[in-house]
Amino acid sequence: MNGQERPVIIAGNWKMHKTRAEAVELSKTIRNAVAGEKDLPVVVLCPPFTSLEAALSSCEKSEIQIGAQNMEHRDSGAFTGEVSPLMLKDLGVSYVIIGHSERRQLFGETNTSVNLKFKAALKHKLVAIVCVGETLDERESNLTDAVVSRQVAAALDDVDAADLKTLVIAYEPVWAIGTGKVCEADEANRVCKLIRATVGNLYGNKSLSQSIPILYGGSVKPSNIDEQLAQSDIDGSLVGGASLNAEEFLALVKSGQKKVGLAASRS
Repeated sequence: MNGQERPVIIAGNWKMHKTRAEAVELSKTIRNAVAGEKDLPVVVLCPPFTSLEAALSSCEKSEIQIGAQNMEHRDSGAFTGEVSPLMLKDLGVSYVIIGHSERRQLFGETNTSVNLKFKAALKHKLVAIVCVGETLDERESNLTDAVVSRQVAAALDDVDAADLKTLVIAYEPVWAIGTGKVCEADEANRVCKLIRATVGNLYGNKSLSQSIPILYGGSVKPSNIDEQLAQSDIDGSLVGGASLNAEEFLALVKSGQKKVGLAASRS
């Protein structure tokens, strides 16, 4: 399997932005703009919890998928302020971001909690976008490969190969998120290849690793996405700031369409 046979995914992480009314306006604008379009990538919008239902309603009967930005791994219990996978599934959410660097850095997310949440996502048939990536200190200490490989291995610990069919991995170098700094496309691709090789080695199955979509995230914008998507092992984008503006996000979707269309013309 080559890169063209994996799905192309453009996912927008709205983070802590957009009220319910603003979420309706943005999601409807995106829905209307992509309606009837050919060669669409998988488009995923990830609003805050408070706007999930509004986004789901706004994108009903469209091809747009809705995802959550985080979740608790347990189904229920005395966990004040948390939202369970059972609740997300009940809403109609289909994707969930797990282990975003902001969750790891600011809220104590660990490799162990990422693994627990990934298993919970599998249990409830949610598509997990599992995030991995190194800090600036780790990169400058030449630890990128070791850190990223360790994060991938920990996320997949005690997970059967058959359960990786819905896995999406996002390489998000921490130093490039929200900073305006972008990992050069060829270096981002090198790390994505490393991620793929790590999965292949863990399961002794190279063809399995070739089937997993790997996204790049970190200051993605219309001016740099084409170079990123032209790489062999980058299958889409997990977008932060640029996903908050309909015009910018739709430009990213358009780039995804070009990659899908190119793959279709080669098949």
